[in-house]
Amino acid sequence: MIEQMKNIKISDVKGKVGVLLPGMGAVATTFIAGIIAIRKNLAKPFGSLTQMQHIRLGRRDEHRNPLIKDLIPLTELNDLYFGGWDLFEDDAYQAAMKAGVLEKELLNQIKDELQAIKPMKAVFDKKYVKKLDGTYVKKANNWYEYYEMVREDIRNFKKQHNLDRLVMIWTGSTEIYMKLSEVHQSKAAFEKAMKENHPDIAPSMIYAWAAIAEGVPYANGAPNLTADIPAMYEFAEEMQVPLAGKDFKTGQTLMKTILAPGLKARMLGVEGWFSTNILGNRDGEVLDDPESFKTKEESKLSVLDQIFQPELYPDLYKDLYHKVRINYYPPRKDNKEGWDNIDIYGWLGYPMQIKIDFLCRDSILAAPIVLDLVLFLDLAKRANFHGIQEWLSFYFKSPIHAPNLYPEHDLFIQLMKLKNTLRVMAGEKEITHLGLEYYMK
Repeated sequence: MIEQMKNIKISDVKGKVGVLLPGMGAVATTFIAGIIAIRKNLAKPFGSLTQMQHIRLGRRDEHRNPLIKDLIPLTELNDLYFGGWDLFEDDAYQAAMKAGVLEKELLNQIKDELQAIKPMKAVFDKKYVKKLDGTYVKKANNWYEYYEMVREDIRNFKKQHNLDRLVMIWTGSTEIYMKLSEVHQSKAAFEKAMKENHPDIAPSMIYAWAAIAEGVPYANGAPNLTADIPAMYEFAEEMQVPLAGKDFKTGQTLMKTILAPGLKARMLGVEGWFSTNILGNRDGEVLDDPESFKTKEESKLSVLDQIFQPELYPDLYKDLYHKVRINYYPPRKDNKEGWDNIDIYGWLGYPMQIKIDFLCRDSILAAPIVLDLVLFLDLAKRANFHGIQEWLSFYFKSPIHAPNLYPEHDLFIQLMKLKNTLRVMAGEKEITHLGLEYYMK
């Protein structure tokens, strides 16, 4: 496979790229406003690997460390155009003001650009997101008709802005917990179920199916069951569309994927890990519904089990008690606070504790992830990568992966995977960090 990758041909990066965002709330508007502010030199793209991170090439003594964006052809920020769907009619300026993430002073400096970005009517059913209720929604008889409407929206957006390529990122709310069923097993079964208005199809799936049908790379930023089903994988391979997901890795789970690998590396045991959060944005309101929380809980709980591998290290992790709680607290708005209490033990079984209080801003952490995914998915499409893009696992709580593999959650392994993919795409050697060549003559 590495030999095949060495012959990768990446098509020209020139042209305009449309960014389509189902759900134009706090995350989407923070991302859009941020890009506009950066273009105007009002801010810097902190948190974005594509804009700020260097990548080592070759041996350490060669001192080759270009920026990622200088190594590989990525779309310029000036060539991004924004659109999307929402169940509220607010333009991007109004939505950003209501979200309350960014300061009014900054938003007023880019008000004209934000006001020009207006959402299209959403595909929405309150059954799947019970805490939200909007009127700016499409009307149709079944899911298939909704799918055709979204396809038409995509085509019209591309034509209206004279775009060369598109990327779609789900930035909408968390839907209720759903399990794989027969309708998700094949393209034929899924299309039949859309026409029958089957309840095992959710609105997020309609956007993903429409994106694939139009050849548009798709990533899921929420923990919903959406593109991580056999039918989507089959359709994406047929249409040669890249897929990534799911659930942006931002606050508490980001901390877990940083800290847990360190504890495991030192062979320190973990008896319990209790996590609780308070947040007051729309995401917090949605997660106040038990069925939507179940979707998020499944995503957040899966991380530690894979990193610690209790089946290999039963003395250290077999009896780990892991609990996650999310509490809706409106006064906190988008400024989430996550507390972790971790009971660990070391030499001879002597106990210790770690306590973390992370006062983070969810949308501020998510916005650069959206940017990187837009640029990397566009790169993947131009490099003729299609189907599951596991090299983008770095950005997700529940990375999608081949059916015969376990997901890789260790942040540092994920980063190595991402960077080695970029190195090989650029015609450079992957780096193993073995380092013996410096000492064996």
